[in-house]
Amino acid sequence: MRVVFGGIVIAETRRAARVLETSHPPVFYISPEDIRLEHLIASARTSFCEWKGNASYCDLRVGDKVARDAAWTYRTPAEAFATIRDWVAFYPGRMDECTVDGETVRAQAGGFYGGWITSEIEGPFKGEPGSGHW
Repeated sequence: MRVVFGGIVIAETRRAARVLETSHPPVFYISPEDIRLEHLIASARTSFCEWKGNASYCDLRVGDKVARDAAWTYRTPAEAFATIRDWVAFYPGRMDECTVDGETVRAQAGGFYGGWITSEIEGPFKGEPGSGHW
């Protein structure tokens, strides 16, 4: 997996955690060890997932280029998701490019969900117009 923003590789790993939720393409969480953390800046945004717990968000900055609330993490996830504690997920639509096994991913529609869609993933997915109440 690779995440590119501002013309540089922000994250690159072979050991991401793939998380699946109902009606979503997978979201990949990356260990902080595989991320250039100097480009992540904590933001004020938070959200709550009934399964994982409270999420904290980060802006991404490379030079003058900034993507607001472009990544998120669970600092104290529910016990079932302890393996992703402090790992970071990126919104692919806010990055220059995200790849899985060399394939460029397509971002899940909408501004809330952060799924990564590859050629092997089939929808429909939440995020498309009219899909908010599945």
